[in-house]
Amino acid sequence: MTRADPPSASPAVLPDGAVPAATLVIMRPSDSGGPDEILMVKRSAAMAFAAGAVVFPGGRVDPDDYLVARRHAPDLDEADGAARVAAVRETLEETGLAVGWPGLKEDDAADIRRALLAGELMSDLLAARGDRIAIETLVPFARWCPNFKEARTFDTRFYAIAAPPHSHELTVEEAEHSHIFWASAKETLSMADRGEVSVIFPTRRNLERLALSADFSSFSEYSSRFPVDLITPWIEERDGQSWLCIPEHLGYPVTRESFDRVRRG
Repeated sequence: MTRADPPSASPAVLPDGAVPAATLVIMRPSDSGGPDEILMVKRSAAMAFAAGAVVFPGGRVDPDDYLVARRHAPDLDEADGAARVAAVRETLEETGLAVGWPGLKEDDAADIRRALLAGELMSDLLAARGDRIAIETLVPFARWCPNFKEARTFDTRFYAIAAPPHSHELTVEEAEHSHIFWASAKETLSMADRGEVSVIFPTRRNLERLALSADFSSFSEYSSRFPVDLITPWIEERDGQSWLCIPEHLGYPVTRESFDRVRRG
């Protein structure tokens, strides 16, 4: 396997108190024949973290996610498995789209979503239905944990998956989000450049990486060339200017941004 140049900074260390989390890049073919579209959600302005920003679906890992991972994918690393479960669960809660759950029909997804939002455990819902979730189909491609002492510090694992066929309308969970849309990575970056949407530093870097590939299959192949190392951005002074930087060996086409332009959280 070919590796790029070594990192330009020492290996990242997980900050104390970091909250395990997961996010999911869901990709579908475009009707126009262009690059795959990605499901994006806009966070509520009332949220403590990334208020008003456009992000991929996802959220924190719950204790029950570890139980589900042990039951459905015992061969996976425990933290990785639980994060995959969280990505599937949070996506269903936040958008109404069921991914990685082959036994869940569209007609049943709304009921399961309501049950999860009402506090029912995913492990109980799966057991009652006799279903299995296919979290091994999620493609891991990144892990980020910025350490800038924001309201919360999240240790977020990034996964990608091809969108399943669906015909029902997707809707946001209004307590956390205000808008949902499909757009290619390039389109979302263009919207951000025009000031139509706001993206935080990790989302922008990953959209730039996603924009290198035309579809889910090519992105999966591309991302497999690089390790999933922990990324903790650092500030570096270059030519009298402060830059927020990430390692250069992980497949990102842009590895720094002027610190005065960065939105971190």
